[in-house]
Amino acid sequence: MDYQAIVDGMTAMACVVSVEDFGEGRYGKFRIVTGNQPYINSIEKPAPGTEMLTDKFVPNSEYTNYLTRDLNFEDYCYRAAVQKKCLHSYVHPGRMNVWFNMSFLPLESDDDELKYCLYIMEINFEPDSENMSDISGEMASAVLETTIKLRGTDDFKKTIQDVIFDIRKLCDAEHCCILTMNEYDRTCEVYGEAFQEGSKLLPMETYLDGFYDIAESWEGTIAGSNCLMVKNEQDMEVVKERNPVWHSSLTGAGANTIVLFPLKSRNQLLGYMWAINFDAENAVKIKETLELTTFILGSELGNYLLLDRLRILSSRDMLTGVKNRNEMNNYVDGLSEGKEYSGSVGVIFADLNGLKKINDEDGHAAGDILLKDAAKALCEVFNESEIFRAGGDEFSIIVQDGITEELLNEKIDQIRTAVTHYDRVSFALGGSVEDDCVNVRRALRHADENMYADKQKYYSEFPDRKHR
Repeated sequence: MDYQAIVDGMTAMACVVSVEDFGEGRYGKFRIVTGNQPYINSIEKPAPGTEMLTDKFVPNSEYTNYLTRDLNFEDYCYRAAVQKKCLHSYVHPGRMNVWFNMSFLPLESDDDELKYCLYIMEINFEPDSENMSDISGEMASAVLETTIKLRGTDDFKKTIQDVIFDIRKLCDAEHCCILTMNEYDRTCEVYGEAFQEGSKLLPMETYLDGFYDIAESWEGTIAGSNCLMVKNEQDMEVVKERNPVWHSSLTGAGANTIVLFPLKSRNQLLGYMWAINFDAENAVKIKETLELTTFILGSELGNYLLLDRLRILSSRDMLTGVKNRNEMNNYVDGLSEGKEYSGSVGVIFADLNGLKKINDEDGHAAGDILLKDAAKALCEVFNESEIFRAGGDEFSIIVQDGITEELLNEKIDQIRTAVTHYDRVSFALGGSVEDDCVNVRRALRHADENMYADKQKYYSEFPDRKHR
């Protein structure tokens, strides 16, 4: 068959791919046999952002000469060339910030061990909604249901749990999970998880301690594709080669197949969604459905996490990590109105000594370190939720839970011990207790007066630091 004539008859970028067919689902190398001029130009004269591993097209070369090995590309070529399927896919690979509109069509072959398919592609620099929605009615229904659930919810986390339950059923998988990653403190959080009845797989919470390092390694395992789909032992060998630590964890837990999708919003990685021990016979349908589902999930999750981040920013002091003055005022308002709590309340004011002197002599960076260390000292004694940065060098602590004058004084003594663990941290301290939390403002006033008296004592011992 004249494969060159076939591709030359195409106006879109087109090439012929050969697949070594070893039978029983096993295959060998994939080669780009020939291509038309638009396809060759995509390699030798690529558009910005679409460069490949080489800019020289050599007929009958392995496709890995041009891009990192991609199990999804191999799967589609195999299904088209060997199983004689006509396939279409619209994907956004991690290696390039573009969308690929791809078709795979079977071609005749005179060789029992070498099969061929036609690969046609179009590059979009922005996602095309028509191509994204070009899916079957069954898949469209599943994706639409997910969208409606997410858009109409008042309880995002509960809805995510419902969505992951539906996805597990769609994939006929043993386990599905959505995991978010926090790059600032290198932690992971399970947002939704579902198990097949009778599954012996353990909940993800079992593995979360130190799991960020494994999740971080998945980007390299996906290797520039839009997802990782492991359907059999041959695919699992690729995982073993790329990520032996995770491969050991996967197989040790009882995973035979897995599809892993990154969840992104505005090109920022938020986490991952996966299905373990899914129905490999329906791999194409599962992949196409999850491609669109994760696109929607990533967008909704990004909005939710952004709002959550804004909430944290509005309530936290970003330098020290404790709550800020605005949050303290809101809390005090609630206590004084009897809305938050009924019972006694204790207040401690902790004014940091010597901050201005350090800022003047050593610079603001040194002053920032002092403030962070001061907050760490307070966190040794109190729960972070009880500590507020009330001003530039002033912290306040508001405690409840049956607090008494005696217990509060013990806490103040514990602060004086904690500061010895940090260089140059010293507080002027004052506390006060009220039997009824509605009188919290009176406790604040008395604590401030007692702190000021402690500050005067400090100045009498170190007169050279006064007003500094």
